[in-house]
Amino acid sequence: MKAATLMVQGTTSDAGKSLLVTALCRWLARQGVQVAPFKPQNMALNSAVTEDGGEIGRAQAVQAQACRLAPHTDMNPVLLKPNTDVGAQVIVHGRAVGNMDAQDYHAYKRRARAAVLQSYARLAAQYEAVVVEGAGSPAEINLRAGDIANMGFAEAVDCPVILIADIERGGVFAHLVGTLALLSESERARVAGFVINRFRGDIALLQPGLDWLERETGKPVLGVLPYLAGLHLEAEDALPPSPFGAGDGGVGKIRVIVPALPRISNHTDFDPLRLHPQVDLRFVGPGETLPPADLIILPGSKSVRADLAWLRAQGWEAAIARHLRYGGKLIGLCGGYQMLGEAIHDPHGIEGEPGSSAGLGYLAMQTVLAPEKQLRNVCGRLVLNGAEVRGYEIHAGVSRGPALARPALMLDHGPDGAIGDDGQVLGTYLHGLFESSAACAALLAWSGLREVLPPDYQALREQAIDRLADCVAEHLDTRRLAGLLGLAGKESRAWA
Repeated sequence: MKAATLMVQGTTSDAGKSLLVTALCRWLARQGVQVAPFKPQNMALNSAVTEDGGEIGRAQAVQAQACRLAPHTDMNPVLLKPNTDVGAQVIVHGRAVGNMDAQDYHAYKRRARAAVLQSYARLAAQYEAVVVEGAGSPAEINLRAGDIANMGFAEAVDCPVILIADIERGGVFAHLVGTLALLSESERARVAGFVINRFRGDIALLQPGLDWLERETGKPVLGVLPYLAGLHLEAEDALPPSPFGAGDGGVGKIRVIVPALPRISNHTDFDPLRLHPQVDLRFVGPGETLPPADLIILPGSKSVRADLAWLRAQGWEAAIARHLRYGGKLIGLCGGYQMLGEAIHDPHGIEGEPGSSAGLGYLAMQTVLAPEKQLRNVCGRLVLNGAEVRGYEIHAGVSRGPALARPALMLDHGPDGAIGDDGQVLGTYLHGLFESSAACAALLAWSGLREVLPPDYQALREQAIDRLADCVAEHLDTRRLAGLLGLAGKESRAWA
């Protein structure tokens, strides 16, 4: 029997698609519904490793958690990871198939569409319900031909669509009505209702607008989600709002600086630090000076050599050297780890033009980028204090050199990373390094923080997902939602 399918599309990017899909997934899972998330095509530099050893968008991994499932490559069959302003690495069913510019990918879309429908068919056969997330907006006229991300997919599998809009942006009614106006007749008919996101204030003042919207379009408003202060949900791609200079500099906090590289990847690595009550974390953007800090962390990058050249052009190489002379600590994660070595070689042009770049020279090692990407979930221990770590590896580079004789981690498959001879520099390929409370505490203590508190990041993530599901139950028309999924007859008080 084919699974009931419901798709969430947005009037704009960041309208709340990922948030609503996550919320619906947990709400359905609470009712005992076997549900899976699905995003046909995703463009993001935040990714995760799946149980079947592939790579998908980070948001779909969070949605899998909301369903109480392990992430699988079928949940995001096509992932585009931008490596230039006009090109991206194309990942299909969890594996990179090559770098393409927009024209190349347009020609490839027929094969991508086949991969999308294959993955959807497998999920639909396995689960009772599938909640689908669109990408960007369905009203992007220039991308309509061969669309597999929004209405093109919904038409292919014949599923209803919820349209969500963000009232914080202003013009919410124009966004909704304008989006409908740009759809074809069959696509407009497929829109089953609206959700308005991030509302603050007295709902009574909004009600006349909601009534007008329903009269004008003939479609129901399924609910208004409130603005949720302090909600943390891992970002699909963009850096957190107002990331530059956002640290509060609280007394007794340790100061952590992260250079916001142009192709920064997996910046969700820093979410446990952003949420830590004893950490003042700042992303430093272009044109800024690296401020005094206790710890600098070089993040992952989709284009390591290009981002290293950009870092140097900002004058930050000298600032990092000065930071270390004054006793500061330096961590490199994945691409940032590769930057810490003596050289990075890309003989096959994996991330751009073939060639080599001098590294920052803090670790005696060299990295060669290879065509085959390393993808695996790993666990092990931090060498500093033996704290348990769990995370994942996503990298194309192979690093070798004397520095690796002093590893930073001992993982189940062997040693990983390196600690510099002076004890001030640490590098690792492990993403998720700070998600383990004990490992996070050990690294903050190494960086100079006294009496470290060990907040439970995993518990914070679960609380956020449950908070979203509570909002669905309280603020959306759950009977209508259940009806759209063909579940209205299922015994459950939650439909009321």
